[in-house]
Amino acid sequence: MWRDSFRLQIFCLLLAVLAIVVLVHNFLQLEHLDDVTISGSNWITENSDQRTLSQTTKIARKLYCGYERQTLSKREQAEEESLLAAIQWPKPPDGKITFVQSTDPARSDFVIVKPSALFKVGDQLEVLVRMKDFQGKPKQYGGDYLQARIHSPLLKAGAVGRVVDCLNGFYKVFFTLLWPGEVKVSVSLVHPSEAIQVLLRLREERPDRVYFKSSFKSGRFSETTECNVCLPGDLPVCNFTDLYTGEPWFCYKPRKLSCASRISHAKGGYQKGLLTQEESLFFQSDVNIKRPVFPSGPDSVIVKPKAFTDSSDMDKAEDPNVSPSGYYYQDQWRPRTHRIHHFNESDDITKCLQGKVIHLFGDSTIRQWFEYLTAFVPDLVEFNLGSPKNVGPFMSVDLKRNILLKFRCHGPPIRFTTVFSSELRYIANELNGIVGGRNTVIAITIWSHFSTFPVEVYIRRLRNIRRSIIQLLDRSPKTVIVIRTANVQELGPEVSLFNSDWYSFQLDSVMRKMFSGIAVHFVDAWEMSLAHYLPHNLHPKEVIVKNQIDAFLSYVCPLQT
Repeated sequence: MWRDSFRLQIFCLLLAVLAIVVLVHNFLQLEHLDDVTISGSNWITENSDQRTLSQTTKIARKLYCGYERQTLSKREQAEEESLLAAIQWPKPPDGKITFVQSTDPARSDFVIVKPSALFKVGDQLEVLVRMKDFQGKPKQYGGDYLQARIHSPLLKAGAVGRVVDCLNGFYKVFFTLLWPGEVKVSVSLVHPSEAIQVLLRLREERPDRVYFKSSFKSGRFSETTECNVCLPGDLPVCNFTDLYTGEPWFCYKPRKLSCASRISHAKGGYQKGLLTQEESLFFQSDVNIKRPVFPSGPDSVIVKPKAFTDSSDMDKAEDPNVSPSGYYYQDQWRPRTHRIHHFNESDDITKCLQGKVIHLFGDSTIRQWFEYLTAFVPDLVEFNLGSPKNVGPFMSVDLKRNILLKFRCHGPPIRFTTVFSSELRYIANELNGIVGGRNTVIAITIWSHFSTFPVEVYIRRLRNIRRSIIQLLDRSPKTVIVIRTANVQELGPEVSLFNSDWYSFQLDSVMRKMFSGIAVHFVDAWEMSLAHYLPHNLHPKEVIVKNQIDAFLSYVCPLQT
């Protein structure tokens, strides 16, 4: 009897175990199905706008991509969704749109609203832009990317405008009139809405369109393999994901050498054949890339000076979203939210930096700051570290005044020629190793090398940097930290697919939101490059860099009020 009872208990136990196994298997299958079908569209649909966004951004993504492996807290998930919602771009209507139906800047025009009105400094100027296609027909939808500025060439004055998309082929541009005299309006079409949709597709579907490589070496043997945030296929890989930040980076494993034998990182190249023949028509230098939109009436207004000096602008707290953040007058940048000191003599810079350690982290656009300061200040002498040209790390010293200036590029992805593996450092980790204090100055820029990746990759990088900044300011609140924004650049058909101003504008918008409310300062390189009369350049000319340095040093050594 007891044997039969024992067998029955064993049988029931086996059934229970089997049931649990089946339940777990079904759960894993369901979880895998969710990953495949709704990846990238986990939006909180509190209203119809967010529900529409969930539909428009639901793009199939390859599961090997590093941004799929993120584990976010509820707060981080909510922030990421909010950031992606904030940069959502209007879409053209469904269905194929031919080239002749796309936006033609030559047939489009703009008008100044009330051009004969009496304007004075501080007033708002409104401009209405009307877009047409290559058949001369008015556009019925929005999504074009415009840039606009006001300027007075004789005064070497300029400021940017705020563009509002009416979503019906019309755009409003608002300018704040900040100096007296004749003020001209300029409007440019950077990309038509049809081209933006191509850029969106490339960003989501082809994060591999810039590829990287690493060299591996052991004794006489060497191999080179491809590397990226995302690597397709089933080939074995070397996982170089950072242990502290979780930033993913992979290289295909060498056939004979070990992963530990990696010695360098470099840009591999750019993928070709990314566009269909029809899509390529949306990217033509003399047709629809950064082309002027001409006025159908007056293109300037006369601005009268104020009857009294109004310094109310200077009473505003620093805000990275104030528009415009400043303006040029006589080729000197004048911020609207803080006072600036123009460091025209090298002695002024020396006095400001005496006894300080200055860390510059980022890409080649902040390397320009290192080059400018080292060239302009005679006693700031570069110490030869044997680093590759234009790559770094670099260091300059003034032993007499105890000044140390350092530059280091950010970690991958970085499109530099050759970076030694030992010098591949993430900004967040570098910040964690800095004690900080009143004699420590940190400047950071990071944007250009992330333009080919989905925005989630950039958000993760900024999240890690922001966390380290908050920790640094917590332990050393008197540390001065400055963020250099992105800047505009010259564009052609090929550059547009990798480094379009539209990509930079989207990343810059994310960066400003993520660092808003933190005790950091901003050098608005975006407006400083867009408002200036010089041609756009990824690496702005010296007069613009000089104004950036003035803004930077004015945070380090603020004017006493």
